[in-house]
Amino acid sequence: MRYFFETYGCQMNSAESAALSLVCKERGWTQSADSGDADLVLLNTCSVRLTAEKRVLGRIAHYAGLKKKYGRRFTLVVAGCMAQRLGGTLKEKYPAVDYVMGTSARSLFPLILESAEKGEKAVLNLTENPVFSFSNSHLEEGRFRSFIPIMHGCDNFCSYCIVPYVRGREVSRDPQDIAEEMRLVADRGVHEITLLGQNVNSYFWESERMDFSSLLRFVADAALKSGIKWVRFLSANPRNFSSESIRVMAENPVFCRHLHLPVQHGSNSILKAMNRGYTRERYIELAGEIRSAMPEITLSTDILVGFPCETEEDLDQTFQLMEEIKFLYAYMYHFNPREGTKAFDLPGRISEEVKKERLSRIISLQKKHTSLLLKGRIGSKETVLIEGISRKNADELITRTEKDEMVVVHGSSSMIGSFAEVTLSALNGNTFRAKELL
Repeated sequence: MRYFFETYGCQMNSAESAALSLVCKERGWTQSADSGDADLVLLNTCSVRLTAEKRVLGRIAHYAGLKKKYGRRFTLVVAGCMAQRLGGTLKEKYPAVDYVMGTSARSLFPLILESAEKGEKAVLNLTENPVFSFSNSHLEEGRFRSFIPIMHGCDNFCSYCIVPYVRGREVSRDPQDIAEEMRLVADRGVHEITLLGQNVNSYFWESERMDFSSLLRFVADAALKSGIKWVRFLSANPRNFSSESIRVMAENPVFCRHLHLPVQHGSNSILKAMNRGYTRERYIELAGEIRSAMPEITLSTDILVGFPCETEEDLDQTFQLMEEIKFLYAYMYHFNPREGTKAFDLPGRISEEVKKERLSRIISLQKKHTSLLLKGRIGSKETVLIEGISRKNADELITRTEKDEMVVVHGSSSMIGSFAEVTLSALNGNTFRAKELL
């Protein structure tokens, strides 16, 4: 039996697809390079933006067409946040979908595989399972970087965000299970891990009174014991970022000197309307505290423009914040109303034309900052993790610094998965070229 996954959205979806793939392989299934010969096709979906859902609907229609036109017999599963949000209505609209598997129903996935193996179609309730459980491993075989979820869900309820409604309330993972997965992936050749959570720094394990900063200390010790060299985490909310977490990062070089810290906006009035729980002043203060403790660190962020009632003055405050912080890069997007969120019914909607124009100005400024920061790094010596072979040149390797910068360097494929010392010698777009140090 063969399976094929399409994964959309965040790193958590990637980690969960990896966990589901391991379930398939444990049952003797083989991963297919494309959907053409698959016995099961799974779409792991995202609901954060409407465009992501539209793309998945197009793929569902594609697979429905294959079933109808060519009589192909395969099991079609829609999983993830979109499955949780739409539930049974998705299957009603698209009868070709065999199973709609919500975000908390992964434990039932083996029953889907069993039914597919028997050529049957089981009657399963896959959208209403109140008990979330973490998978034991999220490793993609053959990889030397791995995601490790440490918590699930979100209690923040930012007014524009669908995540709390499709992922549920926050659930933290047993630290011993986290350490065990670290040992597992290290034994499989992994050198770098990324701790994942929708609001990763709100982690709290009740029985040991372990908060996020305590977990970071625990993970640093576990990394030393297991042989993990680099640790990252995503995504941290400024409202939960403590001084103790900064201190732990600074004291432990295992934590990469890069941090993704979503600001979303530079205007206090918009931040309040978004229910972000901090002010622009607090964000700037936090960024200063982080850089004071770790001067070499790079920061990236998320920026959302075109929120209801946003004025040009609000946008100017975002420009000013960007000028003060100077992010290495940013994920930039305009407001996309999601039904079910508080912002969906807010008055003062901004037209699509104005939102796109404002976004283009934000993107232009960020490109300027990215270029200036990267150019200033030419000549520096860096440790890089070699990730793979360049698609443009088989004699070149794609690598990444701990500051999350991409670097191309000449080398052999035998070096993939190892660390190397390089000198950043030139810049092509946002990718460095480098000379390997002897």
